[in-house]
Amino acid sequence: MNSVEITYKHNLPLDPHDVIRVFRSSGITRPVDDPPRIARMFAAPTLTISAWHETRLVGLSRSLTDYAYCCYLSDLAVDKEYQGLGIGKALIERTRNAVGDEVSVVLLSAPGAMSYYPSLSFSSADNAFLIKRKR
Repeated sequence: MNSVEITYKHNLPLDPHDVIRVFRSSGITRPVDDPPRIARMFAAPTLTISAWHETRLVGLSRSLTDYAYCCYLSDLAVDKEYQGLGIGKALIERTRNAVGDEVSVVLLSAPGAMSYYPSLSFSSADNAFLIKRKR
């Protein structure tokens, strides 16, 4: 699957079951056994960008942002079948273009993706703090 036509859509409402399928396939850890929670996660995001191969959702990014200073990229997932085609990079580029140059993009990386983000111009931050979710 070296050359497939991928289209990207900005703030298109996503079916929670499509989101769960991409999350499961991508390897990202999210509450995929709780469709109502997934629906709430995508009910009012500030910025959602989706990647489509024909009518199939194959990738997505979800960010919370004020469009002025900070953007938290909370989800970046690409279906395993479509990984390695530059879709994740394109989703990040589209996120950065949507929020503009005055906005910092911040994310928490999954352990398996720690080497991926520096290749996309992200730098490690030593001044971050976290209170982990209970479930």
